[in-house]
Amino acid sequence: MSTSSHSNTTTAPETSEPASKLLFNGADWDFDTLKNTYDAIEDIALNELKLDVYANQVEVITSEQMLDAYSSIGMPLMYHHWSFGKRFVRDDVMYRKGYQGLAYEIVINSNPCISYVMEENTIVMQALVMAHAAFGHNHFFKNNYLFKQWTDADGILDYLQFAKRYIAKCEDRYGFDAVERVLDAAHALMEQGVNRYSHPEKPNLAVELERERERAKYEDETYNDLWRTLPQTDTDDQDIDEIQRKMRIEERRAQFGLPEENLLYFLEKNAPAMQLWEREILRIVRNIGQYFYPQKQTKVMNEGCACYVHYSIMNSLYDKGLVSEGAMMEFIDSHSRVVFQAEFDDQRYSGFNPYALGFAMMQDIHRMCVDPTDEDRKWFPDIAGNNEPVETLKDAWANYRDESFILQFLSPKVMRDMRMFMIDDQSASPHLEVAAIHDDNGYRRVRRSLARMHDVSVREPDMQIVDVDIRGNRQLYVQHTEHEGIRLEKAEAEMTLGYIGQLWGYGVTLQAIDYKTGEILHETNYTPDDLSAA
Repeated sequence: MSTSSHSNTTTAPETSEPASKLLFNGADWDFDTLKNTYDAIEDIALNELKLDVYANQVEVITSEQMLDAYSSIGMPLMYHHWSFGKRFVRDDVMYRKGYQGLAYEIVINSNPCISYVMEENTIVMQALVMAHAAFGHNHFFKNNYLFKQWTDADGILDYLQFAKRYIAKCEDRYGFDAVERVLDAAHALMEQGVNRYSHPEKPNLAVELERERERAKYEDETYNDLWRTLPQTDTDDQDIDEIQRKMRIEERRAQFGLPEENLLYFLEKNAPAMQLWEREILRIVRNIGQYFYPQKQTKVMNEGCACYVHYSIMNSLYDKGLVSEGAMMEFIDSHSRVVFQAEFDDQRYSGFNPYALGFAMMQDIHRMCVDPTDEDRKWFPDIAGNNEPVETLKDAWANYRDESFILQFLSPKVMRDMRMFMIDDQSASPHLEVAAIHDDNGYRRVRRSLARMHDVSVREPDMQIVDVDIRGNRQLYVQHTEHEGIRLEKAEAEMTLGYIGQLWGYGVTLQAIDYKTGEILHETNYTPDDLSAA
């Protein structure tokens, strides 16, 4: 366990329980107390819950360091960008004025797994955080299939060090403004710079260094059979019949591997005027975006797993007599704040709290395994009464993501407890319709609807590069598939289109199409300033 700051214990024991058995008394702590508490938590996590975790590295940091970690998207190493400083200033002002609190912890999906805890925390909070992050999140990171397939915990820290060094070198060589221009565009497209369906190659430091050396050997005019020639106009295009035209389009799309969902990948590989170092920056940003992609799909499960683990460990510590009743009261208060679900008419309501929903489902699965009802046996015959709650949960943590987990395990009891029902809201209708209530059909519809809300393919825009006019003006065509009439926000769409055009270097057309008919609903065009002036 490594640390960066310290505090001293000064308070007297708060109970008459044997001091030799309690891990700590009062709120303050020192490093010996922290180490002893960690060891007790580790014993329960590994020997009772049988969790499988990476080696742990716990870092004690100040509130300012926590804000700094916020600003750099929670990573211990990161390149410089103005957006990180902007986020730091905003969060710092909000925190100092009391408008927002700070997270109890930040945990990094790496090997070793790095957990940041704040020095201002009491020892009870430190115990909760270590159980939550160093063992709950850690186990989920190491065992969930999405993280195993899409991320490299062993290599991410080395890759971030490479990225930071490379971008700093580019700033020295090409100028801060030039690098910032590329980073601004790449960050704006990061959400559309991931492979959602095919598994990308995981970044490897040795491979990246070799790639950097190879790219440095060539000039921007490296042979490319497509872009080395001047664009030519085919005077016979008007005479080509429809079948030949379609064949030419298909050949062109096959040449580029279109349609392509990963916008940053396409631009990195095919933008005609982009410098080699700019391509490498796009690769860095899309690799970082890919690293976070599994976390976006497992928010409910990841937090539910961590909450279940910290709840089980803290109760086990109490049952063993290692923490006092006063400590448990503080723990219950903090835990309740984490899993609090605001009512729909509460100003704090912003949808389902993933901590609340995840923890409720984990506890419900535990209950069904050890004390099922007839309803549970009907809905979940495979797990009801199996008396293996932890093994059942570990199997779910390993093999599901939020969408499939909710679709498989959300029970009528949880739906009743959280008072879920389904509203059908059609923009063309002046009225709302209650489409599902608490009956068998209603439970199934509510479950499907909630699962769909956690499907990233529905939640995020479906954007794909579908064509490029290589024989004419090099116009790039991007399509957004509209589902259920939901359009892109106009100002953001135009700004993002400008970033695509900036990286591409030529005109870009954004087409909105209907997902049922394929009909083009409307178009937005971007023309670079130098082309429009010409």
